[in-house]
Amino acid sequence: MAKKIITFTLNGEETEVFTEPDRALVDVIRDDLRLKGTKIGCRAGDCGACTVIMNGLAVNSCLIPVAKASGCDIQTVEGVADGAKLHPVQQAMVDNGAVQCGFCFSGMVMSAKALLDANPNPTREEIRTAISGNLCRCTGYKKIQDAIEDAAQGHVCMCGKEA
Repeated sequence: MAKKIITFTLNGEETEVFTEPDRALVDVIRDDLRLKGTKIGCRAGDCGACTVIMNGLAVNSCLIPVAKASGCDIQTVEGVADGAKLHPVQQAMVDNGAVQCGFCFSGMVMSAKALLDANPNPTREEIRTAISGNLCRCTGYKKIQDAIEDAAQGHVCMCGKEA
């Protein structure tokens, strides 16, 4: 397939790539734009490691042809923190010991952020549903759910003090 210019907003910046339109968005993000926080796992939409936020929704970037991203607003884990200050979801994950091997971490953060952006006060069931597309083999999910709940409630520990 012939290459085309695809334009979208990535982490708040207008981004243009010249690539084959049928390439997976995850490959363009990682290989062309050199943002390695979005992981490649199953390439079938089953693991959630490649989750990004596209127009406000958590999506599996391994399933999205880059042409579908044209004109969209996309956020990766690299665009979540504010400089050196972690986003409340990231900080809550650290505080709750919800980060172990780190492979699922960026996808979990993106799914949690999309949930909290849309629903700042989710129930435990809504949290479980929001992360149901993200596989984690290390934590057993309880610490991750606790972290998302803490982030939603503003109980994020910063520098040893409760927020």
